[in-house]
Parts: sequence; structure tokens; C-alpha cells
Amino acid sequence: MKDIVRYVGDFLWNILLVYICYMLCRGIFVLDNWDSFSYLTMGDFMRLCRGGLLFDTAAIAYTDVLYALLVFFPLYLKECRGYKLFVKWTFIVLNLVMLASNLMDSGYFPFSNQRTTTSIFAQFSNEDNLVGVLLIEALRSWYLVVAFAVMAFGLWKLYRTPEYPSGNKVGYSLVSFVFLAFFALASLVGMRGGVGKAIRPITLSNANHFTERPAEAAIVLNTPFSFIRTIGKEPFNVPSYFEDREEMTEIYDPLHLPSGDEEFRSLNVVQIILESNSTEYYGRGFTPFLDSLMKESLTCVHSFANGRISIDAMASVLSGIPRMGESFILTPSALNPLTSAAGELGRNKGYHTAFFHGAQENSMGFKAYSQSVGYNEYYGRESYGNDADFDGHWSIWDEEFLQFYARKISTFPEPFATALFTATSHHPYVVPERYEDMLPEGPLPIHKCVAYTDMAVRRFFETASSMPWYENTLFVICADHTNIVELPEYGTEAGRYKVPIMFYMPDGSLKGKRGGTIQQIDIMPTILGLLDYDLPYVAFGNDLTVTPPEKSFAVGCNNGVYHLFKDGYLLQFDGEKPVALYLYDTDQMLEDNLIGKVDIQDDLLLLKSVIQQYMERVTSRDGLVFAPGS
Repeated sequence: MKDIVRYVGDFLWNILLVYICYMLCRGIFVLDNWDSFSYLTMGDFMRLCRGGLLFDTAAIAYTDVLYALLVFFPLYLKECRGYKLFVKWTFIVLNLVMLASNLMDSGYFPFSNQRTTTSIFAQFSNEDNLVGVLLIEALRSWYLVVAFAVMAFGLWKLYRTPEYPSGNKVGYSLVSFVFLAFFALASLVGMRGGVGKAIRPITLSNANHFTERPAEAAIVLNTPFSFIRTIGKEPFNVPSYFEDREEMTEIYDPLHLPSGDEEFRSLNVVQIILESNSTEYYGRGFTPFLDSLMKESLTCVHSFANGRISIDAMASVLSGIPRMGESFILTPSALNPLTSAAGELGRNKGYHTAFFHGAQENSMGFKAYSQSVGYNEYYGRESYGNDADFDGHWSIWDEEFLQFYARKISTFPEPFATALFTATSHHPYVVPERYEDMLPEGPLPIHKCVAYTDMAVRRFFETASSMPWYENTLFVICADHTNIVELPEYGTEAGRYKVPIMFYMPDGSLKGKRGGTIQQIDIMPTILGLLDYDLPYVAFGNDLTVTPPEKSFAVGCNNGVYHLFKDGYLLQFDGEKPVALYLYDTDQMLEDNLIGKVDIQDDLLLLKSVIQQYMERVTSRDGLVFAPGS
């Protein structure tokens, strides 16, 4: 009996080692992202770890079911040295892959603000430079490499080989079968997250049951679980908050029906989407040109991104589609009929349309998406035609590509609608050697890149201002998302969405700081509003030319929690109940949760209306899509 106990005990010991490694990864994750979680007490961390055990168990059950099968398979012939070495290697390699994904997510979290899921494969499927970028990041995050090496060494040295005592083969088969059946049952319970008919298999959103702030879900979760539970999953589910459609659309309706009372203005449209430009970086000496341009532009007191990654911004900025769960571009819903400001203007007003991005044509899926929403031409690294200006990682340097942009659109017939997405202010944060000692340094490596892009945009405007089309052009400049954080106020759940958005006309007719809120999905309706566009279209955003400041808002979703920015408040809603209400400037403080102290009924109905209509449209096959006049 002691031998059997030792046999099973060695197996359980090895599983315990994996649990310990997962917890170590969780601690490293928090320390590596301390700017986001500095408010946590030890008690808070232990609470999150207890919740994390549920998701660690599920991940380990998925991962190590093969190991259990190899150990307990009831065939005595496998009791030999070679087979046991194979089992050891299988156990170690499988778990090291999982641990590596956990550690890598520590470095990626500042950009995504959530655990990585299978969508990352679609997001970077067309990139051919990832190996080089990952190697650079490994050098910068050497401590994660060291942690991985320590865990690998520990698993190898501390691994115990389950040895069944020699003897009765029938007894061996019986004992092995019993423990295999037991582990299979235990694994099923672990994968589901509990027992009982009322228990559904846990998903990523269940992590919010253990948190007090949505960002903490990333601590509770682990990357292997996030990967496994999103394989082949439908990204959207339609709620039933409203049975009366008229009641729902009275609260909010993404169908825009312009009055057509004014004559259409055939202005050119130039949109510049700035990679990784948080509001945090402005007004501090890194962006002197954009700071000056902002003073001559129409802006809002509060401006927000609708997502946390570049592909979210493509849908939000161009098409008025926010991130409300999974990234829209990565889902089958992106195959539905779609539109954009350029699509509306090109199809119905005869505009020449083109999209520009200095990376290779298939990068990030930008070409496919821009063409699907109405940009008839695409100009990328291949179109630029001179790899001497390639940055060695992602794209053509911003300065050179923005000059190419200015020259190219000067050949287009007017009116035209174009958009450009910059790239240099992107990891691994490098600038041309000739500017290394000329640009302002900052505490963060991205600061110099932001300063470089600011200089490149200034040079673009210098070139563009000499062109005949310049005076008849509406310029819209915004960022795609925020990036790494230095200042504590931008590490809050509101601060991580604060990006610059500005509308500029060379004649000075658009100028001033508007009250209220603007979000990326307001850009398409506002462009069309400024041009007095007279046809119906769908966009989940407000036309700020007709929407009063007190009615404006911003929405989004992260870690399974929806949020609404409005009237100085941040409302968070898990799909079933409101979980928090904060003032923008104090949401770092958990004790400032105002749920139950402030009336949120109207704001909650607004958020529910947006969510339900969004989900209906992205899942619909009966015409309720993001198409003209639908």
C-alpha cells in the first residue's frame, strides 16, 4: 500500500510543482505591471490568488490530461526507463510552453490591458518580423527569461518519476485504471470550474467574480486558460435587455438620418491615426507641433479610445464600430457589409479614396479592412518602393512615409478622402540614428518615438500647406490607443483610454475646446456632419455637430466588463449588473466606488441599448448590419 501511495504521491507532487509555477507567474505578472496594480494590498493579492486557483486548475487539467494518461495508462509494458524519460520530457515541455505564455503576457499586458487570447494569431498572422521583435523584447525583459530558466530547472530537478512497485500485473492494471478514471473525473470538474447541474464551464468573464476592478481579472486569469477557452468560441452573445425595439432605439440609435437641409460641402478629408499616442505624452515637450495644432483645432474636454489595440482603432476610427467584447476585425462579423466616412463619400459623392500604412501590405489586416469599408486604393511598404527607409522592424519611417503621403495625395483628383496610420511610435521604440541625439529624452522609451512622430507630422503639414488642395481640407488627427504609462493618473481605468482627438481646418473655422466627451467612434459621424452629408448611414457614435455636450459619451469593453464614460463618471457593467461607478479623476481609489450613492438608471439604460444593438448587428444575417442605410 505504501508503494501505491508513493506512486500516486509522486504524480501529485509533479502537479503541485506546476501549481507553484503558475502562482509564481502571477506574482511576476503583478510586479512587472506594478504601475497598474500599485494600489493592491497583500490581502487583495491573496484574494485574487484564491480566485486564480480556479483558473489554474482548469488550465492544468487541460494541459496535463495527457501526462496523466501516460502515467496511469493500465499497460504494464510501459514500465521501463525509456518510457518514463519520455513521460518526463512530455510533462516538462508541455508545462514550460504554458509557463512561457504566462510570462510573455507580463510584457504584453501594458499594451492590451488584458490576458492574451487566440485572437492574437489573427492579429499578427501576416507579420514576418515577430521573431526579431520578440528577441529584442527578451533582451529588455531579461528578468522574465531568467524566471523562465529557473522554473525550467526547478521542474527538471524536482520532478519525481512515478514508480509502480513491481509485482502483480493484474493489480497494476486495476490500480492504474482506478487512478486514471479518478483523474479524468477530477480534470472534468477542474475544466468546468465546479460540480453540479447549475455549474457551467467557466469562461474568462468568470474572473470578474473575484475582482473589485476589471483590470484585476488579468491577475486572476492565466494565459493558457485564456487561449484554451477562446478556441473556436463565438465572440458575441445577444442580450435581451429590451423587448420593445422602439423603446431601445429611442434611448440610442446607431442609424443616422441627416436632415439634408444644408448643401453638401465637398471638402477633402485627411485622417491621420497616430500609433500609441496617449494624452499622457502631450503638453510635456515631446509633442510641440501637435500641442500647437490642438490649440487651433476643435477638441473635447475628455477624449477616449474605444479599444486598446490598433485593430480596434481601425474599426472605431474609420467605421464607428467600438470594441464590445472581441476585436471586431478578427471576427466573422467583419465579413458583413461595412462602411466608413470614405466609403460613404466615395460611393455616393464621387470621392477618390485611399488608405496608407508604411508596413507590408498584409500587416495587421489593415489592407483587407480598409478596402472592405470603401478605401479603393491602398499604399504600403511595397508601394513606397524604397526599403532603404525601412525601420528594420515594422514599417517605413514615419517622416519619409508621411512625405510620400503628402506627395501622393497631391496627385489625386479632388475631392478625396484618405487616411494614414503611422507606425514608428511602436515597440521596440527606435528612431532613425540621425535623430538619436536630437530628440527629447523621457523616462519611457516611447517618449523619443512620440517626439519623432510629432516632428514627422510637422514636416507633413509644412509640405501639405504648399499644396493647392490644403485650404479645402478637413484634417482629423487621433491616436489608436494608449501605451506604456508613467504618470499615475494615466494608469487608472479611465486614463488608459485617454487619447488625443482633433478636427482642424486651415481657415480656422474649427477651433476651441468643446465640453463633454468624444470617442473614436464619433469621428466618422462628425466628419460626415461637418460636410453636411445628406444620406442615412450606420455608425455607433455621435455626430458632434448635432449632439450637445451633455448627451455625448464613450463606450468600450475590456476583460468582459463594459464601460461608459459620461458626465465625468465611469460606469462599469458586467453584462448583468453594474459593478462600479467612479469619477474620472478618482477611479484609482476603490473606496470611491459610488454605486448606490448616485442615480445611474439613465446611464445604465443607455449602455444596455448600445450593447444590445451592437450585438444584434454583429450577429445578424437579416440586414441589420453596418451598411449604408440599414
